[in-house]
Amino acid sequence: MLRECPHFVLGLLEFSLGKFRYFKLNKPFPEEAVLRDISSNATFLIFQIHSQYQNTTVSFSKTLLPSTSGTGTDKGLVFILRPEQSMCTWYLEAADAEPVQSMAVPLSYSERDPVPGGCNLEFDLDIDPNIYLEYNFFEISIKFAPANLGYARGTDPPPCDVGMGQDSRWRLRYDVYQYFLPENDLTEQVLLKHLQRMVEVPQVKANAIKVVTLTANDKTSIYFSSLRVQGVIYNVIVWDPLLNTSAAYVPVHTYACSFKAMEGDCSSLGRVSTKVFFTVFALLGLFICFFGHRFWKTELFFIGFIFMGFFFYILITRLTPIKYDVRLILTAIAGSVGGIFLVATWWRFGILMLCMLCVGLVLGFLISSVIFFTLLGNVKIFRDDVVFWMTFSCIAIIIPLVFMGCLRILNILTCGIIGSYSVVLAVDSYLYTSLSYITLNVLKRALNTDFHRAFTNVPFQTTDFIILAVWGMLAVSGITLQIRRERGQPFFPPHPYKLWKRERERRVTNILDPSYHIPPLRERLYGRLAQIKEFFQEEQSAGERTPLLL
Repeated sequence: MLRECPHFVLGLLEFSLGKFRYFKLNKPFPEEAVLRDISSNATFLIFQIHSQYQNTTVSFSKTLLPSTSGTGTDKGLVFILRPEQSMCTWYLEAADAEPVQSMAVPLSYSERDPVPGGCNLEFDLDIDPNIYLEYNFFEISIKFAPANLGYARGTDPPPCDVGMGQDSRWRLRYDVYQYFLPENDLTEQVLLKHLQRMVEVPQVKANAIKVVTLTANDKTSIYFSSLRVQGVIYNVIVWDPLLNTSAAYVPVHTYACSFKAMEGDCSSLGRVSTKVFFTVFALLGLFICFFGHRFWKTELFFIGFIFMGFFFYILITRLTPIKYDVRLILTAIAGSVGGIFLVATWWRFGILMLCMLCVGLVLGFLISSVIFFTLLGNVKIFRDDVVFWMTFSCIAIIIPLVFMGCLRILNILTCGIIGSYSVVLAVDSYLYTSLSYITLNVLKRALNTDFHRAFTNVPFQTTDFIILAVWGMLAVSGITLQIRRERGQPFFPPHPYKLWKRERERRVTNILDPSYHIPPLRERLYGRLAQIKEFFQEEQSAGERTPLLL
């Protein structure tokens, strides 16, 4: 049966070594892939096929068996060549009913190159070069089978678990690489194009970021922070240090979201409740950025909202299974209560140091989060939760202590930096930006006990640079404006309760004050109710209103 592509001849797909081929697979019509003219120097082949989100199946035979086939979006098979063999065939099939746009490529390796997945004991294939990926809201996990040493055609493979010397597979090293796709781009063409950079060893080393190197004694499983709707490609290069040769596993990709979900799929960046919450939060934050120090009580409400809302969300998420939208509503209520409580505490007691401690801790929290957002967050010592939280808390506490002698500067800095960062969080509700993970990574670690093992790398691309510039300009503008406006003004407003009490006493004792003659509040309320009552009463008839005297 002839296909639209000129390379399709009678249902056959002709491949060449190292050449990528695009084609569509249909479930009723499996395709046979053929590779001819294989060099005698090649010892084994890796044939791999990729698609964006629809599963495909690659098999050694027309009959699909777990030990001879693989199904997924990124799957490959290792073909051990026999002596004098110069042609190989594979069978390709779409796992879903809809046509699947796919890309495939065969690669060859010599007898000196290690065999990816050659010592597989966990997965179905005898030799499994695939990387198995799983994700949830918190983290992405990848697993792969250990490799084996290379060997010549027609010879037996080296034993996997006999001896641990330099002549065994235990000398092999595994380099794990991470590659970020362009932000806010979920197109199929972009994915398949960038996957080509993660297939062969030289291209992987040139384009991707090496995250970690594992030895044969380490577990072959790695964890990363989950980045929703951000495309990421992972690959592993196995390296033989004795022969200085290497081979690449089959790369795997994810967006940490589902293209097929009925609700919350990859096309919808955030929930409506999230957008509403952070939009209102950003509007308040923008006001605080420019006017927070002048409107001191409003700023205290903002700080109290952050304090109470953050801890309440962690508590309710860890202790209850209620849905996200309900949690967000309850968090908004709890945050408002926290804000009102901080304002009321200031109004009644006027303890400036207590209020400024809360203000400084919020700024310290953000600065500490920024520090761990850098490469410092992936340092091995901070995988320990005790070390991490102790260091994080110390940095957060140091900030208010450093500024204890200049509280007004501390307050204005907090208004500018925290208020402008709320705009960054709001932007993330509509457009992906890595800057939101400054605080989101800390929240994830507080919510999930296993998040300490995850690498927290994020992309930093054009969108992030623009939003970082906006954040910086807002913060600098807000701080500069408030410093200039507050010159010559009192550092902080006086104690509200004392002012109210003094004013009340003045009104009571000063008979010349017009407010002295104002009736008490209770009498004014009764008088107003009496006026309303008279308004609804039936009007009496005109004429004599008093009884006549006899």
